Amino acid sequence: MNVLPYGRQSIDEQDIAAVVEVLRSDFLTQGPAVQRFEAAVTDWCGARHGLAVANGTAALHLAAQALGLGPGDWLWTSPITFVASANCARYCGAQVDFVDVDPGTINLCPRRLAEKLQAAEKEGRLPKVVVPVHFGGQSCAMDEIQALAQKYGFRLMEDASHALGGTYLGERVGNCRWSDVVTHSFHPVKIVTSGEGGMMTTNDAALHQRMATLRSHGITRDPAQMVGESEGGWYYQQVELGYNYRMTDIQAMLGASQMNKLERFVARRREIAALYDKVLAGLPVTPLMRDSRAESAWHLYMIRLDLTAIPHTRREVFDRLRAQGILVNVHYIPVHLQPDYARLGFTAGMFPEAERYYQECITLPMFPAMTDDDVQRVRESLFMAVQ
Repeated sequence: MNVLPYGRQSIDEQDIAAVVEVLRSDFLTQGPAVQRFEAAVTDWCGARHGLAVANGTAALHLAAQALGLGPGDWLWTSPITFVASANCARYCGAQVDFVDVDPGTINLCPRRLAEKLQAAEKEGRLPKVVVPVHFGGQSCAMDEIQALAQKYGFRLMEDASHALGGTYLGERVGNCRWSDVVTHSFHPVKIVTSGEGGMMTTNDAALHQRMATLRSHGITRDPAQMVGESEGGWYYQQVELGYNYRMTDIQAMLGASQMNKLERFVARRREIAALYDKVLAGLPVTPLMRDSRAESAWHLYMIRLDLTAIPHTRREVFDRLRAQGILVNVHYIPVHLQPDYARLGFTAGMFPEAERYYQECITLPMFPAMTDDDVQRVRESLFMAVQ
């Protein structure tokens, strides 16, 4: 059976040749390919600084720590995200809370954020960092969220793991117009891939320098950052406790090659999304709402099942699609429902919009190499699955 996964990397001979070039070079890590990839992403986004790391989770962790998040602090994020968006706070010793999602876009809801901030101010437990997640590739309402950040004094870290190639109010996601730092992911199912990999973009030079130090064990060779005098060309100092979160040149060169195709990849994803919109009309399903201020990068295409009109559970529809070779997925199990978060005191019912969405959602296949016939096949399989 020919299967259609929910996501798949698009690798061509140009990408393979780029990686082979690195394998034949003098540097497999800590070489020039990393800077090349950083420049490609940073230039496309329109940010001043970029820093490549081992994966998207490392990007979230380093960015949160560089923003000063630590014990006694709070980070708020969306419950509909991969667990890393919340876990990064716990890596820093901070506490996590969630803001329920907008029922249409399933992005973090600015209205609910405003309500929660008002209550938190009275209780003396405002967040230090808020992480809006651009779910599926569509930007959150960042101008509204930034206005709240300015009012209440928290830092903003955009999780753009799904959204490289998207825009908000005509500006490219990742340019840090609305936030202190933006994190990116280059996992194989993302818009472009470096195998594993992540990056932070920022316009803050001091924040960039702090993240760069943390990326490599907290070590510096810059005399300006050292305590006392340098002892010579061999000398380095560990100025704080950091990590080995470096990206290899092998990964970076693949990522740099992929960036040459970013706009083509996103254009095809938008074509596929438009075709889905057309062919799914009339079925008992609803795509997520589109914010007219945003252009999605279409990492994912999610639908919500009208379970009042379908004689099956979501599990049954999911299993029936997979039996036909349509390898749908579910994004995401709300983070607060995970057993590890239950141990922190989170319970079902705390974020009702997120939980309602989770009960109804299925992610359909979406990747640039899909053909129009593939989309029609998904539609026909879904039609049969909901009968």
